[in-house]
Amino acid sequence: MTPRLLLSAALVALTATPLAAFEIGEMTAEERMIFRSEVRAYLMDNPEVLLEAIDVLERRQAEEQAANDVALVETNREELVNDGYSYVGGNPDGDITVVEFLDYRCGYCRKAHPEVTELIESDGNIRYVIKEFPILGEQSVLASRFAIAVKQVEGDEAYYDVHNDLMTMRADVTEEALTAMAEEKGFDTPEIFAAMNSDSVQEIIMQNRALAQRMQINGTPSFIFGDEMLRGYLPLDAMREILAEERAEG
Repeated sequence: MTPRLLLSAALVALTATPLAAFEIGEMTAEERMIFRSEVRAYLMDNPEVLLEAIDVLERRQAEEQAANDVALVETNREELVNDGYSYVGGNPDGDITVVEFLDYRCGYCRKAHPEVTELIESDGNIRYVIKEFPILGEQSVLASRFAIAVKQVEGDEAYYDVHNDLMTMRADVTEEALTAMAEEKGFDTPEIFAAMNSDSVQEIIMQNRALAQRMQINGTPSFIFGDEMLRGYLPLDAMREILAEERAEG
């Protein structure tokens, strides 16, 4: 519990007590001292009031965050779902779009990967958009540059194949490892590595980072399910529940 949250909760608690029935600003210095003493005594005798206030405060903050996230999704919707360069999979004509900001070196992205795959395949009506968002160091950036370059040179099917391999890759991401991956798949390796260093690939990563900043996303995985934004790992059942709610509301 942070000191700021505790103080905010105490202020919320005071509004629910009989001690707050008058204007504090109209008190004399002596009256304020008495008031503070009474408040402390009241909260010591009734600590459950503070716990209830903390619960109310946390609910208010969650509601405010959710409302803010809905507004952010609406403001940035076109770039989220139809930017013209991100991979679009699943059912391109699906009734709901799921957007995932991910990093190939992120442990929680790796944990979510098989569940996201199962969600898309079992549902059959999800339009799935991948946002390359490398934030965990040089290997993350190298992996994203490779994936984007594969998409540009070899197409969407090859991109998704590489995406799956990078998500399950246990070794370090190096140019040697990526070269071996490209050659094993029969890709045009020189062309891919030339694209990796191109301005267009760098621009995609920069645009995704700028979008994430506008969306107040600073970690991976982060998801947009229809109109709802969720930060962090979610188990499969939770994702299905959110999709059901979004469809019911839509």
